[in-house]
Amino acid sequence: MPVTDWQEWLRYYGPAAVLYARQLTATAEDAEDAVHDGFVRFWPRRGNARDMAALFFTCVRSSALDGRRKDKRRRRREERAGGTMPWFEDAGSTGLARNEVVERALEQLPVEQREVVVLKIWGGLTFGQIAEGIGEGANTVAGRYRYGMEKLAGILRPEVMHE
Repeated sequence: MPVTDWQEWLRYYGPAAVLYARQLTATAEDAEDAVHDGFVRFWPRRGNARDMAALFFTCVRSSALDGRRKDKRRRRREERAGGTMPWFEDAGSTGLARNEVVERALEQLPVEQREVVVLKIWGGLTFGQIAEGIGEGANTVAGRYRYGMEKLAGILRPEVMHE
């Protein structure tokens, strides 16, 4: 098949690529991700290939295997950490308890507020840097931070009173 349009290419080879990737991955979603990642690897290199279809399926295979290795490493790290990775470094018994309280409180924030709070407090970024990084305006970022901090204060206030 001559390659003139990436959409045509995916319409033609996509279903077979997903089926192939499905044989190498744990889930259908992982297979679709592998095809996507494989296509991203393949497309810029297609002009140098002797056989573009072979290169495409090679790229899909590499992406599927990379994904499988990443998942395996992540599971091992989580098992070593006792199930899930802690958000904070171990700070001794009292620090660890405090960290768990903060983790639980952060999990209660909407994702948009949580990412800004984490980037501001633990990342040490300015509102301008955060805005650039997430593609939002600085005023939006500042508002998310303010609302997130207000929510955290409300969530943590009862926890602090019990210490």
